[in-house]
Amino acid sequence: MSLPAKVMRDGQLEKRSSGLLQLWKKKRCVLTEDGLRLHSCRGGSGAAPGSKAKELRFERMVTVDCVEYKRGLVYFTVVMATGKEIDFRCPQDGTAWNAEIALALVRHKNLEAVQTGRNRHLSTAHLGSTGEDEEL
Repeated sequence: MSLPAKVMRDGQLEKRSSGLLQLWKKKRCVLTEDGLRLHSCRGGSGAAPGSKAKELRFERMVTVDCVEYKRGLVYFTVVMATGKEIDFRCPQDGTAWNAEIALALVRHKNLEAVQTGRNRHLSTAHLGSTGEDEEL
């Protein structure tokens, strides 16, 4: 059983739909150490009861891109490893969501790199000498 990921930010974003009209839809978003969860907002300001969350995990996320400031809103794009681009916007007050998502993504990628380095070091140490430091 794994522990739930730490919540770093919880609030509302607007996501552009991928349909023909590309309408902006409000989503309740929860930024965690593992990624961004998007919940549908129906009626009130919270998530719809029993709504299934869509999760954008950091291991499948490449970057947070295209930041634009227009009429008090911040527009940004999350780029996934598949090449899919997901557009968001939020009010320009306080710390912008795009900055927090980008920092959390960098933190996640750094932890992945450290873990990969540790695993490589451990597997090299486990296999013994590579022969590089031995004299011929």
